Amino acid sequence: MPEELSRPGGPLTTASGLPLEAVYLSGPPDPPPPGQPPYTRGIRPEGYRGRLWTMRQYAGFGSAEATNQRFRYLLERGQSGLSVAFDLPTQMGYDSDHELARGEVGRVGVPISHLGDMRVLLRDLPLDRVTTSMTINAPAAILLLLYQLAATAGGALPERLGGTIQNDILKEYAARGTYIFPPRPSMRLVTDTLAYCHRVLPRWNPISISGYHIREAGATAVEELAFALSNGLAYVEAGLAAGLELEEFAPRLSFFFNVDNELFEEVAKFRAARRLWGELMAERFRARPGRSRQLRFHAQTSGATLTAQQPLNNVVRVSLQALAAVLGGAQSLHTNSYDEALALPSEAAATLALRTQQLLAHESGVAKVADPLGGSHLVEELTDRLAAEARALIEEVDRRGGAVAAIEQGFYQQRIQDSAYRQQQQLESGERVIVGVNQFQEGEEAPIELLRVDPELERSQLRRLADHRRDRSPSAVQAALRGVEDVARGEANLLPPISDALAAGATLGEVCDRLREVFGSWLPVAAI
Repeated sequence: MPEELSRPGGPLTTASGLPLEAVYLSGPPDPPPPGQPPYTRGIRPEGYRGRLWTMRQYAGFGSAEATNQRFRYLLERGQSGLSVAFDLPTQMGYDSDHELARGEVGRVGVPISHLGDMRVLLRDLPLDRVTTSMTINAPAAILLLLYQLAATAGGALPERLGGTIQNDILKEYAARGTYIFPPRPSMRLVTDTLAYCHRVLPRWNPISISGYHIREAGATAVEELAFALSNGLAYVEAGLAAGLELEEFAPRLSFFFNVDNELFEEVAKFRAARRLWGELMAERFRARPGRSRQLRFHAQTSGATLTAQQPLNNVVRVSLQALAAVLGGAQSLHTNSYDEALALPSEAAATLALRTQQLLAHESGVAKVADPLGGSHLVEELTDRLAAEARALIEEVDRRGGAVAAIEQGFYQQRIQDSAYRQQQQLESGERVIVGVNQFQEGEEAPIELLRVDPELERSQLRRLADHRRDRSPSAVQAALRGVEDVARGEANLLPPISDALAAGATLGEVCDRLREVFGSWLPVAAI
C-alpha cells in the first residue's frame, strides 16, 4: 500500500484534488462579515436566527394522486416547502400515452400531461402559504403555466404564488440530457419566462441554475462552481439582450448545488460561490449591492454518493452532507433518503430524511451562529483556492465564447467526462474509499422494505388522458396550438399563447410538438 494511503486520513488532498496541509497554523484574512459584499460569509447578517432554511423534500411518483398524498404526509410532519419530481416522459415533453413513454410513466416522478393532472397534484395544498419548487427544464415554461392555471382556479392570486422552476437548460446539454430543443431557442424560452414572471408572477423564481447535476455527472467542486456560474452569466446576458432591465430579473435568480461527502470542501464551495457571484455581477453588469449580487441557493445531498450496499450507511452520509449545507449557509435543503440507491423513497425513509434536517435545526446548535466556520484557517484557505480556480475556469469558458458556445463545442462535456473517469479510477484502485463498496464489505445483507410503483397507476393515467382528449373541444385546441406556432416563428413572448392553449385543453406533448416543428430537436455534439 502506498505510504500516503496508510495514513488514517488518506492522501492530503480534498476529494476534488485540492492540496491540503497537515496542520493550518495561519490563514488568509477574514472576509467581510455576513450580509456585506461580496457575501462570502452569507447574505443575511443574522444567518438562520431570523429564519431557518426551507426544508424542501423532493417527491413525485406513480400518479398525481399518490404524489399529492406524499406531499400532505410530509407537510403534516413539518416539511416547510414542496418540491416536485416529474417523470421522464414529462421532462422530455411527451404525454403519458406517447410510444416512447411506455413503461416510464410515473417511475421517477409524477406524470403531468394536462391541466387536469396538475389540479389533482395540487389539490388541497396551501399554495398561498407554501412555496413550490419544480425540477423541470426543457418544458419548464409549460409546467409553470399549468401550475399557475391550477392554482388560480383554486382561488390563489398570481402575485401571491411563490416557488421556483429549475428551467436551467444549459446544464441539460452538459450533464443531464433531458433537453428537447437546440440551445438558442431554448434560451429564448428561458428569457421569455424571466419576463413573464417579472410581469405576472413577481414572487416566483424563474430559474434555478444548477451545479447539482454537473457534480452528479462526475465534475469536481471547481467544475461544479465554474460551470454553474458561467451558465448564470449566460442567462443574465440573454436577459439583457432580450431587453430586460437587470434589476427586473437578477434578484429572482437562484442556484442549486450538490453537497458531496467532504465536509470542509463543501462548506468552502458554498462560500466561494457567493463570493464569486457577487464579484462577477458587480464587475460585468455593475449590479448594485443587495439582491442582484446575492447568490441564493438550494442544496441537495448527493444522490451519486448513496450506495446500494449497506444502505443504512447512507443515513450517515446524508447527515454529514446536510451539515455541510447548513454550515455553508443554504437557503433551502433537500436530504436524500437512505433507500434511494435501490428505489424511490419509502415513507419511513423520507420521514427520517426530513427528521435529519429537523435535528440539525433544533438540536445541534449549528443554526445559532452565522457562518460558524468563518475564520477557520482551513475553510478560508479552501474558499480562496476554490474561488481562484473556479474563476480561472470561468475565464476559459469566456475565451470559448461563453457558456452556450462552450457547450456546443463539447467543452463542458469533455471536462466532466475526464473528471468522472479519474474518480472511477480512484475508486477501483482503492485510493478513494467508499465504505461498504470497496472496503469494509459484508456478506449477504438483510433486505430493507422498498417502495414499489403499482403498474396499474400507468394504466389509470392513460385512461384519464384518453378521457381528457375526448371531453375537450378539438377545434379550440387546434386554434390555440396554431397561435403557439405562429408566435414561435416570431419574436413575441411565448408564454401567453402557451397558457391559452393549455387552458383550452392542449396537452404538454402537443405544445412541445408544435415547438419542435419550429425549433427542431437537439442532438448531442458526439452524435453530430
